[in-house]
Amino acid sequence: MQKEEVFEMVIRHAREVVPGLEEHRFEPSQSLKDLGANSIDRSEIVMMTLESLSLKMALVETARAANIGELVNILHAKL
Repeated sequence: MQKEEVFEMVIRHAREVVPGLEEHRFEPSQSLKDLGANSIDRSEIVMMTLESLSLKMALVETARAANIGELVNILHAKL
């Protein structure tokens, strides 16, 4: 799976969880927090993405990601 596919998956889940992002144009440098996702939303987005990727890893491993691009890199590296 390509990084772009992981990025699109994170975006799809962010749109499902955070109201108002349906038409937002996402950039890898943006953080979910800055887009209005609270800590519960961010955890849900990550868990949904992990499930979609069939990945088993601790959420704490994703905590160091400062933005969507870094999150995608962390997840892609685990594939």
